[in-house]
Amino acid sequence: MLLLVLSASPIIYFCVIKPFVNDRDEALRQVTRLAHYDSLTNLANRRLIYQNLEKIIARCRRRKVFGAVLLIDLNEFKPINDNYGHDAGDAILKAVAKQLTSAVRDEDVVGRFGGDEFIVLINHLDSNEHESKKKALAITIKLHAAINMPIDFEGLELRVGSSIGICLFKENENNIDELIKQADIAMYQAKKNKSKHEFYSCGDNQ
Repeated sequence: MLLLVLSASPIIYFCVIKPFVNDRDEALRQVTRLAHYDSLTNLANRRLIYQNLEKIIARCRRRKVFGAVLLIDLNEFKPINDNYGHDAGDAILKAVAKQLTSAVRDEDVVGRFGGDEFIVLINHLDSNEHESKKKALAITIKLHAAINMPIDFEGLELRVGSSIGICLFKENENNIDELIKQADIAMYQAKKNKSKHEFYSCGDNQ
């Protein structure tokens, strides 16, 4: 009888236990993904953005180099969404997500911040502030060009523009919320000035 049980064990394992374990692991992976990624664009969601920014800030502080937060708001998105429907809006968001991801370095992080707002976390620019600004600006211009590429939707060629707020950080004491707030202030300054992008400066929130 014992021999029969032992000989059946591999069958029970492969037919019952292993599929159950695989299904459980896949369910856990799906739950983890839903908790950290935006379901429409597959970009990092707010939770993962905050986790990554915390790591990037710590890394930049250790290496004594600048990083940057780039907050992006799409221009002309609402008229497209209103005129052509939510499917067109979703197509824009998914296309922009791919364009942004292809325009940044592997060590940088792209996320969807909500609605038609995206965020890019730039890791390791330079130890010099002037050089860091130049590098951040070069990345910003590249992002503008990527976002402005034509997007095909049911035979229509749709385009959106972008306003980008840039906030540099290094060894400052600002917390994550404050850095994102500063990038947001710069982004709205860019929209106000119709200048496409602006760097945050301390006088902007006074």
